[in-house]
Amino acid sequence: MCSTNTSVLDCFKPDAKFNMRHRNTANFHPSIWKDYFLQYASQSMEFDDETKAQIENLKKEVVKMLIDASKAIEEIVDLIDLISRLMKLLRQQGYHVSPNVFNKYKDENGNFSEKLVKDVEGLVELYEACHLRIHGEEILDEAYAFASTKLKSIATQLKPSLAAQVNYSLKQSLHRGLPRLEARRFISIYEEDPTHNHTLLTLAKLDFNFLQNLHRKEFGNICKWWKKLDVAANFPYARDRIVECCNWVLAVYFEPQYFQARKILTKLVAVTSIIDDTYDAYGTIDELKLFTEAIERWDIGCLNELPEYMKLIYDSLFNIFEEAERELEKQGRTHCIKYVIKEFQKTIQAYMTEVKWLNNKYIPTMAEYIQTSAISSGYPLLIAISYVGMGDIATKDIFKWVTNKPKIVTASANMCRIMDDIVSNEFEQKREHIASIIECYMRDCGVSKEEAIQELQKRVTDAWKDINEEFLKPTEVPRLFLMNILNMSRFMDVMYKDEDCYTHAEGKMKKCIQALNLTMKRRHKLKI
Repeated sequence: MCSTNTSVLDCFKPDAKFNMRHRNTANFHPSIWKDYFLQYASQSMEFDDETKAQIENLKKEVVKMLIDASKAIEEIVDLIDLISRLMKLLRQQGYHVSPNVFNKYKDENGNFSEKLVKDVEGLVELYEACHLRIHGEEILDEAYAFASTKLKSIATQLKPSLAAQVNYSLKQSLHRGLPRLEARRFISIYEEDPTHNHTLLTLAKLDFNFLQNLHRKEFGNICKWWKKLDVAANFPYARDRIVECCNWVLAVYFEPQYFQARKILTKLVAVTSIIDDTYDAYGTIDELKLFTEAIERWDIGCLNELPEYMKLIYDSLFNIFEEAERELEKQGRTHCIKYVIKEFQKTIQAYMTEVKWLNNKYIPTMAEYIQTSAISSGYPLLIAISYVGMGDIATKDIFKWVTNKPKIVTASANMCRIMDDIVSNEFEQKREHIASIIECYMRDCGVSKEEAIQELQKRVTDAWKDINEEFLKPTEVPRLFLMNILNMSRFMDVMYKDEDCYTHAEGKMKKCIQALNLTMKRRHKLKI
């Protein structure tokens, strides 16, 4: 028994930890970053005085360019477009423009004109625009099919630079891409343009690097906290992915004012990941029942009823909530904690339901599976947590709304579950695991695996239409809260389109983290 002055971590005995042999463990690769980001925890995130002065002078030059009456209107429009893209100020504005504007691209037979193929860049823009379509916009469904088919067929016939643009758009649309990563990519592309505006390019790089310094320091501080948990030793069955968690949260909001929100969300994403692996890949059903009951009671007094390794998880979880509550108390905003706790309890209960399915070798119906797995995806929980550190604007009404299954949250959670199941199916089925949405669909509909995946991918497209639609509806919910949901959905599209890049983090995830944390210099090219 620990003394009152000793932490649970101090009492955790290495020789009493784990027997991996008789557990349903997965073979997760270790952290690829180790202590790399610890170096940034103690570094200053401030620019020197000379650089600050340079930024201010560049801003003045940009303003002067905008108000220079001698410039042609076409140049002004191009300049505004460049600033918007370079500084990543492009946002969905929520204006519902009728899709009928695309009728002008059709021929006399009602088909999209073959003449469009001659304007490759215009065809790319048409393809990109189609990603904002909603339900019932058949003309945009047609346009998407036309543009994607034509772009694929002509890509090999284009000049290298244009072919690269086409292939990238086909692989990753701008609307579904991560804003910070797209900004990084565009800066590198723009730098290669011989007609680039040097002032804009320099300012964009400095602005990017300023935020980068802030984010790297945040990564370092989070890694410092994580190192104390010593996940590799204390939870060898779990994914050691703290840097990937930081990157995930950075996708949700990268702006400086949300540093507190990022800290809270990252810590809870990381601990939730350990809990997920505990239910999915290590804990026995009796141990998991105890942990579920402890979460339902939400009482630190439950600690001594848990197995040794679970005590550290439970204690870490409570420490994060207590830290957040202390910060929120200063703002008079502790009301949001109770909503997040309820979401956490729902998530753990969904985990437990899936454990029972596995234990009973039960294959649920599609309806049963979706109802439970949308919650166990963690997205409803993480979306709610993402609002905690956002300040006074995150009112009680916002938390009531987000925890009451709004359509946009349901769409994002369903997308998360479907995409995760599709790319992780082969890896997870190598060990004892619950049936995925693929097996449930195959059984319910009597189709092959390939047919099931094809139909499920249509559901992902429908989920995107739901999300797009919610941005166009009049709502009392400020758009910045919807943006969190959109950005979480974007993360799934980027990191789970072809593989589970969180579990298997050596590929695309690693490249993304490198791209966002490598200081940009003159003529530095980016490859993702």
